[in-house]
Amino acid sequence: MRAVGSILFLVVLATAVATFARRWRIPAPSLLVIAGLGVALIPGTPALHIAPDTIALVVLPPLLYASAEELSLRDLRLVWRPVTVLAFGLVLASAAAVGALAVALTPLPPSMAFVLGAVLASTDPVAVTALGRRLSLPGRVQVLVQAESLFNDATSLVLFKVAVGVAVASTTVHWPLAGGEFVLLAGGGTVVGALLAWLVALIRRRTTDPVLDTVIALVTPYAAYVLAESARTSGVTAVVVAGVLLGRSGHRLSDARIRLQVQAVYAVVVFLLESVVFSIIGLELPTLVRDLPDGTGWWPLQALAIAVALLGIRVLWMLLLPAAGGPAGHRPSWRVAAVVTWAGTRGVMPLAAALSIPLTATAGRALPGRELVLVLTTAVVVLTLVVQGLTLAPLVNRSGIALEPEHTAQEEATARDALTRAALTHLDHLTGLETLPEIVLHRMQHHLTARLDDGAGDPRTASTDATYRDLRLEIIALQNTELRRLYDDHRISDTTRRRLQNDLDREESALGGR
Repeated sequence: MRAVGSILFLVVLATAVATFARRWRIPAPSLLVIAGLGVALIPGTPALHIAPDTIALVVLPPLLYASAEELSLRDLRLVWRPVTVLAFGLVLASAAAVGALAVALTPLPPSMAFVLGAVLASTDPVAVTALGRRLSLPGRVQVLVQAESLFNDATSLVLFKVAVGVAVASTTVHWPLAGGEFVLLAGGGTVVGALLAWLVALIRRRTTDPVLDTVIALVTPYAAYVLAESARTSGVTAVVVAGVLLGRSGHRLSDARIRLQVQAVYAVVVFLLESVVFSIIGLELPTLVRDLPDGTGWWPLQALAIAVALLGIRVLWMLLLPAAGGPAGHRPSWRVAAVVTWAGTRGVMPLAAALSIPLTATAGRALPGRELVLVLTTAVVVLTLVVQGLTLAPLVNRSGIALEPEHTAQEEATARDALTRAALTHLDHLTGLETLPEIVLHRMQHHLTARLDDGAGDPRTASTDATYRDLRLEIIALQNTELRRLYDDHRISDTTRRRLQNDLDREESALGGR
């Protein structure tokens, strides 16, 4: 009962914080972490202990799946080289830098310093997606930042397993074996995710019940994670691959009514899970600090030094992006480099990894430095979420790479005009065939012309007779095809495509669907 009360309290707190965050235009994750930290410092607040399996199994899969579904596969093909450089090389460099710094500044033994470096080596997709959701970044830059955080899991997970094995068993690193484990984690996770995506697509094509389709959508990320982990591969990679593939083909798997319902349900689930998990990060830090042994009082300065080192190594690594073909061409500007650097926050996944560190070594003795690793990990996560999270939007605005509202509005208006003109062309063709009553064609032409002239139109004002309705649904299907063509031809962004797709889905749903 106490656990249920704590979760309900976190949900209420998160709802209130998110309301104020939207009003003050502050990133909700940053404000949630601060709120959680403030609550934990209130005298009498009970200590919070979260099992790592709870975060890894309950929280991560749907959040990762939602992030992967938002990823533009079209733009990902354009930035795969810099994503590879960041997801592999930067993770290794960050782990080495943090490990060396931890040996120099902290009382951690070298093996546990390596564990700390592996835990903090990769950026967090949940935090990156949550912070970047409201930013008007160009499509390729947004995909670069998001894809890096989604695809660096296999690298950091192999490093973490190697580091924990060395710390627990006091063995030496066998790099060929580690390389084989990386192939197994990344390749196996990819295969499991792709196979599950194929199976889910097969089922969803034959499902017409909105409730069943929503349940399938909710279960999919958990199934991908559990199946991959059971096969001793990367569950995170499997969830990401399944999300990217199903997100790409989602418009072909269900009708408008089902898509709208699934989106609404997922929006609620993502809000609740993000709110709770970011609050937990703030609540955890004071609890972990109380468990620190004597002689570790310098942890705030140590965490600050590690956070600065992570930013520094990220800045240096960004200089390698021109050779890999950056997001803005072959010579990305310093503005793009600054934004990509500052967007690399840590979050939920490092915390879950740190919590999963074993309590004892092979000989049965307590693992030295585990408490300090937990505190430093959580402190660095809090620092990046608060400092980088609160300043990321101003940096993007000052960098000059943010898309202006006028640009986005103009792109959307141009795309709407293109859809309307395609519909009018189709009407002209139908008029020549004389297969429909002239009055129905005239009404539809008048409706589309008014929308072209005014930039708007309300389907509820149109006639609802069966012939008109069937014609309107035929027009919407044609406009869906035209919308995908505009997107595939790089004439509109993924954001504009999703917004117009949602409008077409709402109109189709209002007409009763096909």
